[in-house]
Amino acid sequence: MTETLTIALSKGRILKDTLPLLAYAGVTPIDDPDTSRKLILDTNQADIKLLVIRASDVPTYVEYGAAQIGVAGKDVLLEHDGTGLYEPVDLKIAVCKIMVAAENGKSIDQPRIRVATKYVKTARRYFASKEQQAEIIKLYGSMELAPIAGLADCIVDLVDTGNTLKANGLSPVEHIADISSRLVVNKAAMKIRHEQIKQFIRQIETAVAKKK
Repeated sequence: MTETLTIALSKGRILKDTLPLLAYAGVTPIDDPDTSRKLILDTNQADIKLLVIRASDVPTYVEYGAAQIGVAGKDVLLEHDGTGLYEPVDLKIAVCKIMVAAENGKSIDQPRIRVATKYVKTARRYFASKEQQAEIIKLYGSMELAPIAGLADCIVDLVDTGNTLKANGLSPVEHIADISSRLVVNKAAMKIRHEQIKQFIRQIETAVAKKK
């Protein structure tokens, strides 16, 4: 009997964009993820379950083996810093960038700056790589407000269209990383259940290639 494969998925946009890829791979949830209150969803494959959780929790569930596979944004993975994960497939969905943004016309080229972000580790690594002293202030939302209110000199945040920045008098000034969602796999599960997981990875790779 095949062991159950549990796949951890992020709520929201990533879930919406991942479901068609899973469908290409022959996996569809029996319950509607948009309306069901269940957190573990059965699928048309008896041996595959879906966990629907917060994006920031996906790498933790996969690393500790509560799920063998997951889908997480590269922004979340950069913050996670875990060593128990493989990233075998770039799903090419939820594409955006992590950027430094500041008020229009304002230079951040100064020895010491204050940076507001929820991406604390990413921001710290980036400014350290530039040998620029940065005081990192952790915020959980409304990043664009920080420079306007005088809390910070700049922000580090995800940028998609840039319309929210523009509406608040900010501009992207430095590029940190390109972001998209990745398939992640628990390293121990990959060894123990290699054939089962490898087959699923191949199906997802085919799905991504077809989507192009």
